[in-house]
Amino acid sequence: MSESYPITIRDAHAGDRELLEKHLIEAYQQYEQKLSTKRWEMYKEEMKKSVAGDRTFAFLVAGLGDEIVGSVQLFASSEAAYGKPELAIDSPIIRFLAVSPRARGKGIAVQLIRESIQRSLAVGASTLHLHTTDMMETAVKLYERLGFERAVDKDFFNGEATVKSYRLRLTKENGLFLSIGAQ
Repeated sequence: MSESYPITIRDAHAGDRELLEKHLIEAYQQYEQKLSTKRWEMYKEEMKKSVAGDRTFAFLVAGLGDEIVGSVQLFASSEAAYGKPELAIDSPIIRFLAVSPRARGKGIAVQLIRESIQRSLAVGASTLHLHTTDMMETAVKLYERLGFERAVDKDFFNGEATVKSYRLRLTKENGLFLSIGAQ
């Protein structure tokens, strides 16, 4: 991977689908041993289906040169994100935030979250949500460092683990703070 190109954030294109599928599975592969075989296979299928982007209002890609090194999907609600209207989240939800293992530590996740904040503010949202599990320790630390707070009332159980909800109250300052150095 060349270091001479700046990281760019753009909308995913239909032509990215195959690369995005590989990217997502590569980024999440580290969790395979922490999940049951059944849950891992279900998760992989969910990732593969997600690259169609047909339920998202934004599907962002981080590129280093012409290589996809990060991505995130934004959904308008818990119904769009998970088919769970009962969670009553009617504001943007981040799903499948992924950074390629070889590109980690470069602030790519922060850039993707910053753009997610900007896109959410642009649609008039006052909060940005996400869900994660305890096995994603590094991601949880990042979310908390960036100001996401637990929203226990929006947790759910996936059959094997509690999927914990986090919420960020959005202000223009969130995006500014993230743009000037929260890496």
